[in-house]
Amino acid sequence: MDAKSLRIVFMGTPEFASTSLKRLVAEGYNIVAVVTTPDKPAGRGQKVHQSDVKLTAQELGLPILQPEKLRDEAFLRELEALNPDLGIVIAFRMLPEVVWAMPRLGTFNLHASLLPEYRGAAPINWAIINGDNETGVTTFLLNHEIDKGAIIEQERTVIAPEDNIGTLYDRLMEIGSHLVIRTVEKLAEGNYTTTEQMHIDEATLRSAPKIFKEDGRIDWRRPAENIHNLVRGLSPYPAAWTPIFKDGAEIASAKIFVTHYELANHGVTPGTMRSDGKSYLAIAAADGWVYVDEMQLAGKRRMAIREILLGWSCSDKSADLLL
Repeated sequence: MDAKSLRIVFMGTPEFASTSLKRLVAEGYNIVAVVTTPDKPAGRGQKVHQSDVKLTAQELGLPILQPEKLRDEAFLRELEALNPDLGIVIAFRMLPEVVWAMPRLGTFNLHASLLPEYRGAAPINWAIINGDNETGVTTFLLNHEIDKGAIIEQERTVIAPEDNIGTLYDRLMEIGSHLVIRTVEKLAEGNYTTTEQMHIDEATLRSAPKIFKEDGRIDWRRPAENIHNLVRGLSPYPAAWTPIFKDGAEIASAKIFVTHYELANHGVTPGTMRSDGKSYLAIAAADGWVYVDEMQLAGKRRMAIREILLGWSCSDKSADLLL
């Protein structure tokens, strides 16, 4: 069957999904509907927020469905009336079987890791945080378990030393959009084999749970490379952070965006700051020094460390970061 005649229902929420949606439409694939999250108030002003996928679908003139509940009978009737051949899911909610099994060819998901590694909500972050040198994207057929369906295709990429979550996210988003096209073509042809993820020892795999604020708190007792990778894996968002203490009292906090490090047998208490007050700020880790290159103090903007040191009061410079 011609892939471009398939009736495709696309489901997703963030920018990561929007890029694939744009590519599908640009290359002539038949998107009969886009399913995304309902509009919700967000931020201090509680302004109504629309998902990136909805905004993209509006720009492309595509029909949009925004069900509150995926088992809602009215939504299921709308979906069934579309007579879908294929479902595509990218960064969306967990689907009930009544939804993912409805398309004639099934539904596939694009996941930002080399499955079965890094199942979960934050695979790109955790690959960097764990110091991996390689990652990739995977397409797989949905089944009853999260991220455990049969693998259709994978594409690998190197994680460069200078990568952070921002750069790697953008690269995987682009690679993923190409993989989605390849996967649609394969499913249309019907000439493909899948790799099952069943019967894998779960204890041997690394997971990718959602990132919470406390995950970003820097423990200066850890090795310098681990701290550096945590910063990379959370920069620019949500950012690794540290409280700043003086005389046992927390006086401030800081988000740290860019670091480099050097190993040293320094014999200094982890968390201790060292600076010339002009050009560098180094913080003792378990096995060396972590140099902070870009940072944001609470209530301030993100700045290079030289800018921060110029405006930092003498009393602040004597603060420590002891745990």
